[in-house]
Amino acid sequence: MTKRNIEIKVRLSRKEAENLNKQVKKCRLSREAYLRHLITGEVPREAPPPEYFAFMREMHYVGHNLNQIAQKAHVLNVVDAKRYDEDSKRLDKLIREVTAAVVLPAKQE
Repeated sequence: MTKRNIEIKVRLSRKEAENLNKQVKKCRLSREAYLRHLITGEVPREAPPPEYFAFMREMHYVGHNLNQIAQKAHVLNVVDAKRYDEDSKRLDKLIREVTAAVVLPAKQE
């Protein structure tokens, strides 16, 4: 764990503080975490809606089912294993891309 023992005090106008608090609330981060992201050149994204998490659970469920089908298909040799593996990798890539687009902080330009 990073040891954080340097304290920096910053004065903000009421409007600046309200804007910071509004942004922090949208991201569901602490002010400290939000500012650390900005310092490292990342812009925190707004927290995704609850539906996102349900969607991702469903995607993982589908991926898990595909893996079970693949294991059985490989044993029985009844499916195009190469095509299945390619589609499975595409699903994994899609999940990572959706997560990056919705949850992970964006790099500051």
